[in-house]
Amino acid sequence: MWKMSFNVAMDGPAGAGKSTVARAVAKEMGLIYVDTGAMYRAMALFMLREGVDLKDSGKIAENCTRADITIRYEDGVQVVCLNGENVNGYIRTEEVGEAASVISPVPLVRENMVRLQKALAARSDCIMDGRDIGTCVLPEAQLKIYLTASSEVRAKRRYDELTAKGESCDLQQIKADIEDRDYRDMHREMSPLKQAEDAVLVDTSDMTQEEVIAEITKLCGQARA
Repeated sequence: MWKMSFNVAMDGPAGAGKSTVARAVAKEMGLIYVDTGAMYRAMALFMLREGVDLKDSGKIAENCTRADITIRYEDGVQVVCLNGENVNGYIRTEEVGEAASVISPVPLVRENMVRLQKALAARSDCIMDGRDIGTCVLPEAQLKIYLTASSEVRAKRRYDELTAKGESCDLQQIKADIEDRDYRDMHREMSPLKQAEDAVLVDTSDMTQEEVIAEITKLCGQARA
């Protein structure tokens, strides 16, 4: 008998901790984790490598069909592949993150990504995070979560993450970049970032990572029962 997949949609602004939380909850609940942001970052990496002018949406649309982006799992770890190459080690820089925010509103880019994301969710019990999962990609998800935190908290988390890696960075610049990205994500014409009407709001500003994971895991258990 055909069984409908169990899907969790998690949306929220940059730096809210979606990827970290979703990955931990997926492991706890036995779900596949689909990092849609990583897919857009892979596309952004492709554009940067090809020298595409990110101010030219026509050039972005023209080139995006040349990028084959897939997700697979190796020993339980998600691997993002760009034209057959594992690019996990290249897609987490600030440059790639900013480029991903710029290219993601381009209709053809989103059309290609959404098609792949829907296909992944249809065949797997999964938790998927991004900007428009609950509102656009998986509107029928059994659980929708809007994960957020203040821009100050998100900037400090990112600052700590980068400095721990030995990277030189400026806290105020990171905060300004996050707020600029928020504005772009929330005001883009196609699939803007917003909380779905039936999503559960979880503000992590005053929560530890362990507390957030425990809360989301509890919500998943309730939705799956």
